[in-house]
Amino acid sequence: MNSSHTGFIFPGQGSQKVGMLAELAEAYPVVKETFSQASDVLGYDLWALTQIGPAEELAKTHITQPTILTASVAIWRLWKDQGGISPGLMAGHSLGEYSALTCAGVIDFADAVSLVQQRGQFMQSAVPLGVGGMSAIIGLDDDKVVEACEQAKQGEEVAAVNFNCPGQIVIAGHSDAVTRAGALCKEAGAKRALPLPVSAPFHSVLMKPAAEKFAAVLDEVTFNSPEIPVMQNFGLDCSSDPEAIRSNLVYQIFSPVPWIDTINKFAGSGINQVLEIGPGNVLSGFNRRIQPDMDVLSVNDLASLEQAKSLGKSAA
Repeated sequence: MNSSHTGFIFPGQGSQKVGMLAELAEAYPVVKETFSQASDVLGYDLWALTQIGPAEELAKTHITQPTILTASVAIWRLWKDQGGISPGLMAGHSLGEYSALTCAGVIDFADAVSLVQQRGQFMQSAVPLGVGGMSAIIGLDDDKVVEACEQAKQGEEVAAVNFNCPGQIVIAGHSDAVTRAGALCKEAGAKRALPLPVSAPFHSVLMKPAAEKFAAVLDEVTFNSPEIPVMQNFGLDCSSDPEAIRSNLVYQIFSPVPWIDTINKFAGSGINQVLEIGPGNVLSGFNRRIQPDMDVLSVNDLASLEQAKSLGKSAA
């Protein structure tokens, strides 16, 4: 059953935590089965790592990326096993786009696990540790953040890269330029300029070397036409052309994530309720700021699964 008024969204890095999905895994074997498939690709026990940690290991980008992808796909599979509706539209935040594309049948799950592990490795190695950074700018209009970044460049790179929700924009680039831009944002009225504990300046132009390496890896993977429309981060398009989807994933690595525009386009296409499929509830928080009238629910434990199933019935 399909609901044209329901959208599914998939989280990116930062939503992982030790012990995630434990309750669902105890009740439904498909969760551990999905992690077992990912472990076969990765060569280590991914489920054990997510349940035992350490958190520092789980936070390494080449581990985080397959972890969140696998968790999201596991919940999707469980949802389908339980007779859950198919959404009318899907999207993912950065890494979460791979979860959406996998669930939409564009990329085989094993291929996706391998892809995001390599994506993490390439992104990590594109910029030496300490050279790049990211900061969250809280409480300042988008255009003022963009203007501060332009003023702060001084021969280096810094830009607004994640337009998460009104009043929360993430900037990235060379560490010193990010610091300068943060100071200018605070002068312009930002409540906070919060340095993020990340290992690289994701989605900035400094990621272009990673994108070039990753393009060659993407070329080796089979892409299919989506069974469910997926709005991609780059271009905000729902392409049915596998080659266009592949190309957009290359550009996505060094381009901003326009999440505000994504959810506004969801609303414009008639989506009035959204399920966040994956660990955590970060995107649900963003969505409530972007479209306060849109019903949002994060699905990652038994209670939220049951709640989502009843939501689905009302939407169908």
